[in-house]
Amino acid sequence: MRRMHNGRWGRTIAAACALALVGMANLADGGDDGSPPYSVRLRSRVESEPGTGRYRVVEKAETWAPPETAIIVCDMWDSHHCLNAVRRATEMAPRMEQLLKAARARGSLIIHAPSGCMETYKDHPARKRALETPRSKDLPKDIGQWCRQVPAEERGTYPIDQSDGGEDDDPAEHAEWVKTLAAQGRNPNAPWKSEIGLLSIDPDADVISDSGEEIWSVLEARGTKNVVLLGVHLNMCVLGRPFGLRQMAKNGKNVVLMRDLTDTMYNPKCYPYVGHFDGTDLMVEHVEKFVAPTIASDQILGGAPARFRADHRPRVVFAIADDEYKTEVTLPEFAASRLAKGHHVEYVLGSESKSDSERNNLPGLNVLDDADVLVISARRRVLPKPQMDALRRYVAEGKGVVGIRTASHAFSLAANKPAPAGFEAWTTFDAEVLGGNYHGHHGPGPDVAVRLAPGASGHPILNGVDVAKLAGHGSLYKVGPIAETATPLLIGSIPGQAEEPVAWVNAPATKNRVFYTSLGQIDDFRKTDFPTLLKNAIDWAAGK
Repeated sequence: MRRMHNGRWGRTIAAACALALVGMANLADGGDDGSPPYSVRLRSRVESEPGTGRYRVVEKAETWAPPETAIIVCDMWDSHHCLNAVRRATEMAPRMEQLLKAARARGSLIIHAPSGCMETYKDHPARKRALETPRSKDLPKDIGQWCRQVPAEERGTYPIDQSDGGEDDDPAEHAEWVKTLAAQGRNPNAPWKSEIGLLSIDPDADVISDSGEEIWSVLEARGTKNVVLLGVHLNMCVLGRPFGLRQMAKNGKNVVLMRDLTDTMYNPKCYPYVGHFDGTDLMVEHVEKFVAPTIASDQILGGAPARFRADHRPRVVFAIADDEYKTEVTLPEFAASRLAKGHHVEYVLGSESKSDSERNNLPGLNVLDDADVLVISARRRVLPKPQMDALRRYVAEGKGVVGIRTASHAFSLAANKPAPAGFEAWTTFDAEVLGGNYHGHHGPGPDVAVRLAPGASGHPILNGVDVAKLAGHGSLYKVGPIAETATPLLIGSIPGQAEEPVAWVNAPATKNRVFYTSLGQIDDFRKTDFPTLLKNAIDWAAGK
């Protein structure tokens, strides 16, 4: 498994900006330096039907003029009472600095908000800039106060227990850290005195403030339309400060969280008893459901999203572009229930539009560069060349692939119709990668009966799966004969027709761990054993 090292966080600004500008040259309202606008994808989670508690992941593409955009850096202090929090902030800071420099160069406003440290900056021009900005005549009610909840959050359950303060230090290390802070003349319970020195503050352009009234007034005076929150800690300050996500969202700002440049105060010894980074992911999901959309730093800098060195979880990317089986609902539900512990999950979403340019597009597919497992649920999509290149590169690197249902004809059009100009098909993906031979399906009828393939009983993908309780609730796919490199795990049948493999593993020439199943209809997910099968397959494909 590949992990992020300091080089990933420290890419040069020039290279990163060049990646970010690809394909954007004709857009209007660009930056002060003549660069084009930000092209961002706002990710949210929306109930599939009101009151069901069933959420699907949706993305909304927007273009933002950099001068109409502000970035608020929340509580990136020079120290903290939690040593692990210090380590994570120190690791984030170089990538954050890179982002701030790139955004500042394009005319975006940078607001540094190290709460409780204003005395340190009393003579700094960036602090004076905030103080000298006239108060907005229409300050929102309570904009100067901490906000602990917005009404939408009442519909859900807060995902983590932070009642212990969230410290996740080793007790012995923490005791030594307390002594170190005291020796430095710092209060061990609140040792911060300034913003972390790894972030630069431009005296001629930036603003320093921890006041909701001041920051709101600065945003209004500048005509800011878009606000990005990043920094620490998501479950406390980033959400709740007077300038935080909740206040900005409830008072009408187009606010987003930068999900890969944040952290939480979460102790894995507390509910829901998952790893620290799992807890952060749960908080990001909570924000996406109830407070504000999220973006990632690669949407401005290019490259891959940021990743902590200590985050050793498999990176699972769901590529969902299926307009038939509602996997934009079932797969996020599956991931929330089965992958919340020990996995990092990202989504790449297609459009249901009939337009070739929108339907045949998986924006953000470059996330595959940092992925360990790709889960494909797509049907009849062809891709722009850069995206197809990213997919082919991922497969060529020998990383894990899991396909469900229509993945057998994910990247080819019906009847092998040629791809529209500017798009590419991969008509042999089924045969070359999945090891399949899809050539149609039987009509609707009785459920598909499922039995174990000969010799498959010991395969780890079948651990904990009661095959007798499996059934296919969609039509039986015609796939035989599958490739010689494929090993059947499950066989399906309907009355009066030949049996067909319905799940197998494949060992393609590129050495990937590949699993495919033609199961995956919406009702299949409502049984316990199919989600178990799929979770096992993802872990197996990741090498776990």
